[in-house]
Amino acid sequence: MELGEWLRFDGRAGRPLFDQLRNQIIDAIRTGRLPPGTRLPTVRELAGQLGLAVNTVARAYRELQAAGIVETRRRFGTFVARADPSDSAMAAAARAYLDVARGLGLGKAEAKRYLDAAPDE
Repeated sequence: MELGEWLRFDGRAGRPLFDQLRNQIIDAIRTGRLPPGTRLPTVRELAGQLGLAVNTVARAYRELQAAGIVETRRRFGTFVARADPSDSAMAAAARAYLDVARGLGLGKAEAKRYLDAAPDE
């Protein structure tokens, strides 16, 4: 089954399309629909299947790679990595959050206070 057959996008969702794509791929990995080692379509192939801009798919792939969720093997393609996407994604998000906090002059404890105060939705 092609990736483009089950991915769905909502242009009115208030979330960028690359973010919707990235999250759906993470969910597919988490649920086993895309097991470790699965080769993903090329950026151009997936953009064509989905009717999205190449840059939209490329950004989603870059963010997935930066989080350790997928890995690109030169000349062979992009594959689902062996790592648990939850661990990789959350570690990357935590690092990014802490970087922002430090840029605002806050320490880790102060940044954590904001997380603790954030409402559960």
